[in-house]
Amino acid sequence: MWQRIRNWFDPQEMRSVGTTPDYRFSLANERTFLAWLRTGLALIAGGLAAAQFLPTLSPRHLREAISVALLLLGGAVAIRAIDHWARVERAIRLDEELPASRFPAVLAVVVGLGALLLVVAVVAGAIDG
Repeated sequence: MWQRIRNWFDPQEMRSVGTTPDYRFSLANERTFLAWLRTGLALIAGGLAAAQFLPTLSPRHLREAISVALLLLGGAVAIRAIDHWARVERAIRLDEELPASRFPAVLAVVVGLGALLLVVAVVAGAIDG
């Protein structure tokens, strides 16, 4: 695991693997990485916005729970982005099949469930008055 993390910060190691690919593939991989980073930053911004601008919700500490969940999810997306970029870049250089990932499906389910919970909280708050 530590070797994998160290490889994220060592571009020479990445260049020592396989052959130099068509630059279009590397640039497409980099654009995908940046898109994941934007998603992570949006989740982090949403977490900070929830902490600062949401009124106190019922049940108690729901606002803080939403904020922390969004911040943690944003951090997880950013970490996952660099790991996936490195694995894809390595696969491209070795002319191997690209690594499969369940993360996009997991993220979509988590975001969908979070939205559903927020709908329940908003409706419950409206009913309570």
